[in-house]
Order: sequence, then C-alpha cells, then structure tokens
Amino acid sequence: MKTNRWQKIAKLWESVTTGSINRKIFSAAMIVAGGTAFVKVIAVVKELVVAAQFGTADELDAFLIALIIPSVIINIVADSFNAALIPTYIKVREQEGKRAAQQLFSGATIWSVGLLLTTTFFLLLAAPLYLPLITGGFSAEKVALTDRLLWVISPMILLTGINTVWGAILNAGERFALVALAPVLTPAVTMILLLVMKDWGVFNLSIGMVVGQLLEMIIVGKTLQKQGISLIPKWHGFDDNLKQVAGQYAPMIAGAFLMCSSGLVDRSMAAMLPSGSISALGYGERVISLPITIATTALSTAVIPYFSQMVALDDWKGIRRSLNYYMGLIFAVTIPLAGVIILFSEQIVRMLLQRGSFTAENTQTVALIQACFALQIPFYIASVLAVRLNSAMQNNKVMMWGSAGNLIVNIGLNYLFMSWFGVAGIALSTSCVYMFSFLFLSFFLLRNLKKVDDLGLSIKKTTPKSDSGELL
Repeated sequence: MKTNRWQKIAKLWESVTTGSINRKIFSAAMIVAGGTAFVKVIAVVKELVVAAQFGTADELDAFLIALIIPSVIINIVADSFNAALIPTYIKVREQEGKRAAQQLFSGATIWSVGLLLTTTFFLLLAAPLYLPLITGGFSAEKVALTDRLLWVISPMILLTGINTVWGAILNAGERFALVALAPVLTPAVTMILLLVMKDWGVFNLSIGMVVGQLLEMIIVGKTLQKQGISLIPKWHGFDDNLKQVAGQYAPMIAGAFLMCSSGLVDRSMAAMLPSGSISALGYGERVISLPITIATTALSTAVIPYFSQMVALDDWKGIRRSLNYYMGLIFAVTIPLAGVIILFSEQIVRMLLQRGSFTAENTQTVALIQACFALQIPFYIASVLAVRLNSAMQNNKVMMWGSAGNLIVNIGLNYLFMSWFGVAGIALSTSCVYMFSFLFLSFFLLRNLKKVDDLGLSIKKTTPKSDSGELL
C-alpha cells in the first residue's frame, strides 16, 4: 500500500517536472531549494549556539571582520569564474562534445587554482596594511585576534573556490541534489566543535569552516569522478574556448569586486559605531539570509544551465517566456514574505536569539536591522535572475557597471542613513542598493532582448526567398 502511494507521488512529480523548460527549471529549483533549506536550518541552529556562547562580544566582531575579506575573495575570484565558465562549458559540451568540455574544465581548473593561491598569498602578506583600515575602533588586542583568525580561515579560499567550480560542473550536468546538500558539512562540523572543544573559543568557527569545506570537496570530487570527469588537471594551452572564458571573466570579476566591496564598506562603517554594531548587523542578516539564500541559490543554480542551453540554441522566445514567468512568481511570493518579516521582526529575534549573552536590548537593536534588511528580499532575488540571464547571454559588462553604481549609492546612503538610524541605517541602505540594482539590470536586460528581436526581424526581412517562398 505504501509502495503504491510513493509510486503515485513519484509519477505526479515526474508529470509536473518534465516536458517544458519551465518545468525543468522548476524541478531543479525545488531540488536545490530543498537541499539549501536543510543546510540553512542547520546553519540557523549553529547560529543559536554561537549567539548563546558569544552574544555580541568582541571575539565575534573579530571573527566577522576576519571572515569578510576571504568571503569577498571567494565571491570575486571563484563565483565570478564559475559564472564566466558555465555558459561556455555548456556551449562547448553541446557543440564540440565531452572531450572538448573536459579539456576546457582542466584548463579552467588550473587557472582558477592559480588565481586562488596567488590571491590568498597576497591577502595574508598585505594583512598588516588593510586590517587597521577596516577595524576602526578596535583595540590593539582585538586587531591582533582578527589577524590570527584570518590566518586560520585563509585555506578556506582555495577549498571553497574548488568546490564552487566543481559543483557548477555537476549542476551543468543537471546533478543538483548533492551540490545543494554538501554545504551542510560546514555548519555541522562547526557546531560539533563549539559544543565539544569549548577551550578553543572563537577559533572553533574558523576551524569548522576549513574542515567542512575540505570534506565537501572530497565528496563533490568523488561524485565528479563517477560522472566520468577527470579531476587531474592537464594544461592544453590557452585555446579559443579558454580565451572566451577569460574575456567574460574580466568584466565579471570587476563587477563582483565592486559589488562585494559594498559588504566590506558596510562592515567597515559599522566598525565606526559603538562596540557590538558589527555583530548586530550580522545577526540582523541571519533570518533574511534564509529566504534569500534558498531562493537565489535555487534559481541561479537551476536557470543558468537552461538559459545557457536556450541561448546556444537561439531560443529567445523560450527565454522571454521563462523570464516573465519567474519574475512574476518571485514578486508574488516575496513581497508578502518581506511584509511578514517586517511586521513580526522583534518576535522573530526574541524567539531565535534572546538567550544567554543575547539580551533584550540586543533584541530591539537587531529587530530594527532585520526589518530594514527585509525590504531588499524581492529586489535581491529578482536581481539574481536578471544577473544569470545576462551572464548566459555573456553581457557581463552590464554587471560591472551596475556594481560600480551600487557601490557609489551604498556609500552615500550609508553616511546619510547612519546619521539618522545608526547601524540600522546601513541595513536600510543595503535594501535601497538592491532596488537600484534590480532596476538597472532589468533596463539593460530588456534592451538587449529587444535588440535580439529587432535583429531577428531584420534578418527575416532581408533574407531572399526562392520562387516557392522558402528562405534560401
């Protein structure tokens, strides 16, 4: 009886998720969303343990500042490389075969590892120069702790970068579940260390991240090998396909650098405010990051392989249909969600965080920050969809100029809103930045789609016909 019930459910799922591109995207998005939601639940439990042990203590401020530079590098170097690689990888695989795709993957792996190692080296070498600049208001002891934590965290850059590229290759082969679930290892390991190795204090957070990423790399790598993809990198020269990736990577990395600089600016400006402001800002992002991470990870992971395939096949009608459908769905779901979070912000923070060293006063501060961050949810998620389609169309210069605008808007609004609302003003500024980003990206995306339509009409008008009326 139970077997028949599960068979019916499986058939229903298959009927809903097979057929059209929109259904395939929906299927992939649901798989990734489910895995990401599970990971985020474990991450939230970890944050509860962190809040109970550290509250808004100076130790946690030091860890968050030590983490932000490696996080920026990962987003700039690894994530940008991933976004530049996958459209070309799918195109090569579809048009030139698996052997050419393997050759591109090998060359890209060597290139990305070299970039990550070089960047990590300069990150640590230059730490005495930039740490004092981004730790304004920190005592000398707190700056020294930040430096030690940075050294412990630094191997994460290489490990996370490799995981990002390897996971993207699995997703390009429509293998979504494992990549979505593997990141659970990092919060799980961190939580175990926090509960068992209490004498290590805040260093448990750094060590947990490195060990978790290492375990994730092993699992993802084994799965790639089972798919017949060799992990042993071989250099085949800087061929045309790799040059195409490099051509898209340059504007992508510039855009990511400018965009990630906004997070660095926010933390640095929060360091100018009273002690604990950085931690409060971080706690205010936690609940907001749950729907944002689930939705953006699911959408961006699911759509880029299919968008890239449609671009390669010149299926512009399909692209426009999918874009309109998912944009409408995003706003229909996220606007009410943002409203609920804003309305019940204080109750959410009190229920999740107010215990141990986290006081009622902390709850009021974080609740206001969380409400301001919630305003960004619809625009952030919609922007990611626009970014992925621009990336699939290899219009990465648009992201570069958009990110430059975001950074300028962010700095100006931070100064303005901080003077009115304190640290909550930084959160409000962030939401305004993502609203600007969505409008900017949408304008250029629609303009580029219109150009494609106009080009198609022009070709049809100028293409000669035979006597029978067929196109020659």
